[in-house]
Amino acid sequence: MLNKKALRTVLAGCMAMSVVSTAAVNAEDAATTSETTAPSKNVIVLIGDGMGPAQVSAARNYLMYQKGIDHLTLDSIYVGQATTYADRGEDGGTVVSGVVTDSASAGTAFGTGNKTYNAAISISNEDVAKPFASVIEAAELAGKSTGLVTTARITHATPAVYASHVRSRDNENAIASQYLESGVDVLLGGGSANFISKEEKGKRSDETIIDNFEAKGYDYISNRTGLAALPADSDKVLGLFGGSHVAYVPDRSEETPSLAEMTDKALDILSQGENGFAIMIEGGRIDHSSHANDFPTMIQEMLDFDAAVKVALDFAKKDGNTSVVVTADHETGGLSLSRDNVYELNLDLWDQQKHSSESIASKLKEAKTIEEVKQIVAANTWITDLSDEEAEQIMAGDGSSYAQEGAYNAVISKRLLVGWSGHGHSAVDVGVWAYGPITSLVKGQIDNTRIATASAEVIGVDLEAASKGLQAKYLYPKFKVTRDNQVMFPAKALAEALGGEVKWDAATRTASIALGGKTLSVNLDERTVLIDGAASGLASDVDNGKLYLPLEAFNQLTGSSMTWDTLSERIVK
Repeated sequence: MLNKKALRTVLAGCMAMSVVSTAAVNAEDAATTSETTAPSKNVIVLIGDGMGPAQVSAARNYLMYQKGIDHLTLDSIYVGQATTYADRGEDGGTVVSGVVTDSASAGTAFGTGNKTYNAAISISNEDVAKPFASVIEAAELAGKSTGLVTTARITHATPAVYASHVRSRDNENAIASQYLESGVDVLLGGGSANFISKEEKGKRSDETIIDNFEAKGYDYISNRTGLAALPADSDKVLGLFGGSHVAYVPDRSEETPSLAEMTDKALDILSQGENGFAIMIEGGRIDHSSHANDFPTMIQEMLDFDAAVKVALDFAKKDGNTSVVVTADHETGGLSLSRDNVYELNLDLWDQQKHSSESIASKLKEAKTIEEVKQIVAANTWITDLSDEEAEQIMAGDGSSYAQEGAYNAVISKRLLVGWSGHGHSAVDVGVWAYGPITSLVKGQIDNTRIATASAEVIGVDLEAASKGLQAKYLYPKFKVTRDNQVMFPAKALAEALGGEVKWDAATRTASIALGGKTLSVNLDERTVLIDGAASGLASDVDNGKLYLPLEAFNQLTGSSMTWDTLSERIVK
């Protein structure tokens, strides 16, 4: 018999009725088959966001030379490395190759097994995009318990790719709402502002949705005490530990849980399910500290992540039926563990910064004199001999969006004898670590998409079938909003995505669409829309030579009642 968790595995609102019906009929068989024939009952995916080879080496060096520990937990399960490149796409209107990925496209790759453009959350790289299902969503359909844990906002790119679908990672309010539909059992991280209305000092223009989660059976918590006090029989949890990201390790209060504590609680909850589980756990702020070039904080975030890896690995070894895979989405900052032709690292200073650079950024920005800067730096570091030149450098900023904070970190990094190539991502390969049956599937040099397909394979879930169900329900088109606030879609791309045929007559400047047994034609000069030769009363628009039509045009052609989901910016079929 299925437990109550398995009965909820419909990816609520995310599957076409025919697919959902089939899934419901076969859910028990799928869960049973998975348990008896799949190599593992459970899979734990851990992502060190921004964790390149230098970040890993730095954390190990710190442990070796400062703590007398010659290894990271990660080191015992190293199996290879993965590529990180994305698809071609646009960045601020400029076409980019995708060779340098962002977290959204990389996450889509290792979450769903598909490449896409930077900023895309689990959708294809097309003008009218299709959603791709993740291993978490496929596990939901198979009756497994699921979870997402992160030190970033829970709506940030890496967790988002596992249980939501949007054209842009910036649409975090939609991601939060889609989590409510997803069926994911455990959600732990930061980002409460995307669940709270503006009236309640959040970021949502509609309404606070935390009550909606509670109505679906989620226990809502917001601090370490609440995490520890969760009832023993709790099976659905929403934990939001901050309005934005979870605080950096050196800035945390007693009420901020560590990633290891969140991981331990999530595994305790999910392991109660009869059919196994799938979970993603992210050390999200390795990336943020590397973006800022805050080396001492990055070390602490690396150790926080490695402690979570230990929790996961200890669980897997004790359980005996769990696969673990660890990787990164990309490297951040272009970190180098040496600089200025000096064959040395000032390791004894790596833990002498009291708080993150983020915590003093506003003070540095407001400082008006060299003496003020020196006082701020002395209060947060070991540095009592900051030179006038260094103080002036900090006051001037580093020319990036990090400004005075970035310049402060440049001064600190120089004294630590480490370097950075910038504040962005780099294209280097990242490490892969694994334990259990999944190990043989991710050994050696692999593409990051293999993390997803191996995760699905090892627990016996079907990514392709889950994707087909989503694609039967949703489309994610590019769109424009006219001056009279009407949403319009690229006619050719949407018609072809719906199975139509588009023709263009240059002589008459007429476009025609054959779809659903009907024909729509538009004179691009007059912009009149005819359906089977009769006036339709529909509007059209031409922008840079491209024809745009309202959704109602396609509803009239197909006889369907597709709707536009404004929040998630998707067509619901």
